[in-house]
Formats: sequence, structure tokens, C-alpha cells
Amino acid sequence: MSVTYILNPQVSLAETDDGAVLLHERTGRYWQLNTTGFSVLSSLTSGQTREQAAQTLASQRAISATRARNDIAALLVSLCSADLLRERR
Repeated sequence: MSVTYILNPQVSLAETDDGAVLLHERTGRYWQLNTTGFSVLSSLTSGQTREQAAQTLASQRAISATRARNDIAALLVSLCSADLLRERR
């Protein structure tokens, strides 16, 4: 089964000139994503799997697929541990 992701319902997202800002409404904490992070988040929340998002990132940023997978894994750990993102069920 391929895992996809959704924002926590308590999270608001605002796109900015240089990425996006996430607000966790329950905790009041803000998180800022640069354009690359926002691009990855958009890929993941639009239904792409981690592997698909890594392929997209690698082609957009001219990096290796391995680096893209590692960067996405690190971003997912950060966003999920902050209760901003969760697996779509």
C-alpha cells in the first residue's frame, strides 16, 4: 500500500513569497517552509507517494534521487513529529 499524507485538520497553511507558513491552531506554534519544503509538502498532500515526491524533487532541483528521498524523509519526520502532517487513511 502506498502512503500519502494530509495536513492535520488543526493546521492552517498560508503560502508566502518564499514558501509557506503553517500554524498549528491548538498549540499556537508557527512553522516556516522554504519554497523547496513547500513544494514537497504540496506534492505529498496532493496524493503523491514519498517516492513520487522524491522523483519530482530530484528533477526540479537537479539533485540525486537518494538525496531527494533523504531530504523528504527528514522533512516528514519533522512535520509529523510536530503534529502538522499525518498519513492519509
